Amino acid sequence: MSHSKCILDSDASHHMFLDSLSFVYVSPSPFFPIMTVDVTLIPLAGVGSVVTPHFSPSNVYFILKLTLNLASVGQLCDSGDYLVIVSSFFFVYRIWNLKS
Repeated sequence: MSHSKCILDSDASHHMFLDSLSFVYVSPSPFFPIMTVDVTLIPLAGVGSVVTPHFSPSNVYFILKLTLNLASVGQLCDSGDYLVIVSSFFFVYRIWNLKS
């Protein structure tokens, strides 16, 4: 699996990426453990913005010990993006407010 691909996760509180090269900006984070579904605590290395060919979220957790990138359904919905799920793919559409 390419590091730019994401698994859509309805239980994740934040987008979480494992590859520092995906980030255009990362702010180091003090020790803040993230709890996985099996109650394992893993450290948060930082928070930043990611750019991939099809998905460019901000406020993304940088976690070195992940094995897959996670896209948070809740964070997508809270940001006002539209999420379209088709078969085994998902698409994110950002609607810009145009004011005259």
